[in-house]
Order: sequence, then C-alpha cells, then structure tokens
Amino acid sequence: MTPAELSRTVLHAVRRAVDDGELRVAELPERVLVAPPGPGGCGDYATNVALKLARPAGQPAARVAEILRPYLLRSHSIGDVVVTGPGFINIGLARTGTDALVREILRCGSRYGHSDALSGQTVRLRPVREVRAVVHAEALKRILESQGAVVHLDGDGPGTVVRPVPAPSDPFRLGPDAGRWALLYPASHDRPRIDDGHLAQRESNPLFRVRYVHARSRALLRNAADLHQEPEPGPVGDAQALGQVLADHPRVLAAAAAHHAPDRLARQLVAVADAVLPLYPAVLPLGEEKPSAAHRARLALADAAGAVLAGGLSLLGIDAPDHL
Repeated sequence: MTPAELSRTVLHAVRRAVDDGELRVAELPERVLVAPPGPGGCGDYATNVALKLARPAGQPAARVAEILRPYLLRSHSIGDVVVTGPGFINIGLARTGTDALVREILRCGSRYGHSDALSGQTVRLRPVREVRAVVHAEALKRILESQGAVVHLDGDGPGTVVRPVPAPSDPFRLGPDAGRWALLYPASHDRPRIDDGHLAQRESNPLFRVRYVHARSRALLRNAADLHQEPEPGPVGDAQALGQVLADHPRVLAAAAAHHAPDRLARQLVAVADAVLPLYPAVLPLGEEKPSAAHRARLALADAAGAVLAGGLSLLGIDAPDHL
C-alpha cells in the first residue's frame, strides 16, 4: 500500500465512522496526511487526523483515534493500529504475498513509492554555494516532488538551507554518476569520500552493485524473451527478505522526503540490490530444465526489483543503464 492509498483508506475510515454516528463532525477533511512515525511512534506510518478532528467532534483526540481504530483494522492492507501520545494513529501495514506486491510494482513501474502525501505543500530549498549542497538540493527536489510537493530551488531568500558537510575535492572527476553517488550515499552530516573506489567494478562498491543488479534484471528479461517466456507474478519461495525490502520502499521514500535525507534512498537501493541478487541464478531454466510458473514468477520479481532500482537511481540523478 502506497502512502496515497493509505491516506485514502484513513479518509474512508473517517467517513464510515461519521456515517455510523460514532463521530459527529460537520465537515470532513478533504485529505489526510500520512508520514513516517516520529519519535515515540511505531509502525510504518502515522497520521494526526484524530488531532485535527478532536475540536470539531467535541472529543479528546485520543478518544477520536480509538473510535477510528476498528474502522482502520477492517482494511486487509492494515495489520495493526496503535494510538500514541495525545492521539497520533500509528499504522502497521499487513504483509502480503510477493505476487500481490510484484503486481503493484509492475503496475507503477519506476514510479512505485510515489505519492501525493505532500500535495499542497510548497518547499523552498536554499543550497549554499558548494557542490555537495547543490547536488543534495537537486536530489531533494526530485524526492519531495515524488511525494507531491511543489519545490523551488532558491539561492537567496527564505527557505530551508541545504548545508551538508562539504566535499573535500571535486567529485565530478569521477564522472557525473559516481560523483553524485559519492555525495549522496553518506548522510549529510558525514564527510563524503571522493576516490576511485566509486568507479571499481567489484562487489565492494555499492553503486556498482546497484547498477549491476539493475542491468542484470534487464538482461534476464531479454534472455527470457528469447525463450518465449514472459514474467508472471506468482508465489516465490524463499523471497521473504526481498519482499520485505520492496514492500518497505514507499515508506523509505516518504522518510527520505520528510527528513530531507537522500542517503536513506541510496541505502535502500543497496538493500534492494543485495536482497535480489541471490534470486538471479534460479530465474531462468538451467540445462534441460523446462520453463515453469516458478520461473515466470521469479522473472516478474526480478523485473519488479529492477524497476525499483531504476526509479530510485533516477530520483538521485543517476543513470540506470540496461547494459554494463
């Protein structure tokens, strides 16, 4: 479930509670904001809708949250609802099978995880005059826009100042893609490492792993087409770890936007690449093995992972080549 879908689910729960007479409010909100839980929160997402409805409903926010809780739990996509603090609703998503998840990712393509959670918000970013700050601000603009925000990059005037730890040397001697990765992969408060390790085509280089896994997913699709085999979502054994990291992608992307932290997205892409790589040897039939539904399901899962990697790299401003 994406943040946008969860927002609509919460709004539907509010409407049901009003229709049933459990909540008495004259006017329903047009939209509900969901975001990664803050300090003291839990689950995948949190919403302050109960605090917004408390005054119109004439009840404490915590009571409004408890009224909404059973309505939210009616959704098959929600696994748990916990009320914390003065009335924040913390939502844990239900973990579904990989086939449903893969269908959702393939439907969205590289836009999987995009939402309108920040729709209506305008953000002004003011990067200081330094290369890492500019690259951070450009990546943040794309990430925030993926969540529906309107973003302006302003060198002067009011706004959020983007001031990560500066690069110790020119990162673009590594090339545009490796240079951006070198600046975005570390947290903004960490000193970036600018060296030729970002160019190494070996497993120890996170950027190479991410781009290699993406390129290999495209190669598997080409090879499968030669065998007249198409991806078809279905159950995949021993893919729980990969399913979890793919299901977590919308939350991580929302958190990267909320905390202005592109490094969270970069680390998520590494996690996806590391989780999908063990799947690849079993995607296509080997030797005299005949193509089966299991092969088609693994191919669909590899295709979905490749789409997530391509979409994430694009938000970071990095190319995702089909061939390496």
